[in-house]
Amino acid sequence: MPPADDTTPDIMSAPPQSGVRRVIANLLHLLGGKAVAGIVSVIYLIIVTHSLGARDYGVLILVNAYAVFMGSVVAFSGYHGVVRYGSQALEAGDIDGMARIVRFMAVVEVAFGVVALVLAALIVPFVGPRMGWSDDAMMLAIPYSLAVLATVRATPQGILQIAGRFDLIGLHQAISPMVRLIGAAIVWALGGGLAGFITVWLIASLVEGVAMWWLGMIAWEKLAEGRRLTGPWRGVLRERGGFGRFIMLTNFDITLRELAPNLAPLTVGWVLGPTAAGLLGLAQRASALLQQPATLLSQASYAVLADQVAKRQFGLLRHTVWRSAAIAGAVAVPIVAVLGLLGDRLLILLGGQSFTGGTTLLILVAIGRLAALAATPIAAGLTALGHPQRSMAVALITNLALYPALPALLWWIGVDGAGWHGLIQNAVALVIVALFFAHDVKRAT
Repeated sequence: MPPADDTTPDIMSAPPQSGVRRVIANLLHLLGGKAVAGIVSVIYLIIVTHSLGARDYGVLILVNAYAVFMGSVVAFSGYHGVVRYGSQALEAGDIDGMARIVRFMAVVEVAFGVVALVLAALIVPFVGPRMGWSDDAMMLAIPYSLAVLATVRATPQGILQIAGRFDLIGLHQAISPMVRLIGAAIVWALGGGLAGFITVWLIASLVEGVAMWWLGMIAWEKLAEGRRLTGPWRGVLRERGGFGRFIMLTNFDITLRELAPNLAPLTVGWVLGPTAAGLLGLAQRASALLQQPATLLSQASYAVLADQVAKRQFGLLRHTVWRSAAIAGAVAVPIVAVLGLLGDRLLILLGGQSFTGGTTLLILVAIGRLAALAATPIAAGLTALGHPQRSMAVALITNLALYPALPALLWWIGVDGAGWHGLIQNAVALVIVALFFAHDVKRAT
């Protein structure tokens, strides 16, 4: 980790609350950017949904979800490897070793990203007709495969985390929404339709990916003490015992955990069509106050937890994880209550009359995300302990074993089935991951 300044307490002598305070401090940096992004997102969401209606908005959701799905499944995310092993190398004073880890992960991530992009473009003609896309929408979906590149940014995100630059990660949260807002306003002013909004979403995705690499390079200049990002990268798997297994497991874990949220709208579109996908997309966006903090909390907590494990402060680790989970759940409860009270009025305000009838779906999605938010720091604690296979096992159970229930529920009760499915998944995941962490941290102690 970078050396602390004069105002930063020594973690070895700090009281137990310091771990939680560091997580909260990191989270506040991230929430600063996300607060701006949230406000901006509501504005462009109203523009898009009122311009397109539920069906065409559903097509936009499905085209974007398809690209993100391909990126999450095929592309390789190694930021856990960068943070865990990079932190260990820095703790040992091995800056060259840290640099080789980062370079190796950058090469792997970019290579897999290119493969994901090509596959996404090739499969569009087979997926589009079943999703209810028009010929024009499919023609746009092929170049939209470039949006896969927005998912190829785990390495610079890892650099920012071990450098402690959560302020820059927070800034990054606002970049894509700002581009979408500006573009959506232009399309709306010009009277454009679905094609215009798809183009804007593609531009925002490309800017999002490029911006993360640029911000990562800002942190790299200080972290690497003058070393170039390009340079020796071979031999990392041989030098770092367990590194290859760790990054394979964590990548598989991330892929599985992202499978459900990315696959759900595609399954809804496949079974019920783009209108139902549009309603689900708006319900998810309306409850983004719960979903986005889960991602941010994972980013905010993992670097802190990995640092505590590197220093073998397992008592502090246990305290940080349980307190973070409790705080996350407590913050989420009133948000769920408000969403439940607003119901249809919120969906109609955001999207218009074509989105009527989504109150139950909104409540179910919100409760499921509350459970996911509470589970986030616990899963990060498992990974920091060097047991990503635990989190992966949970993802296998909830995202693969429980997946067949989703189309069955959709056929049985319609689009509300997606809400019930998400709630069941997240509740089961919370219970299992908590049991795993309690067992593993006890053994480590």
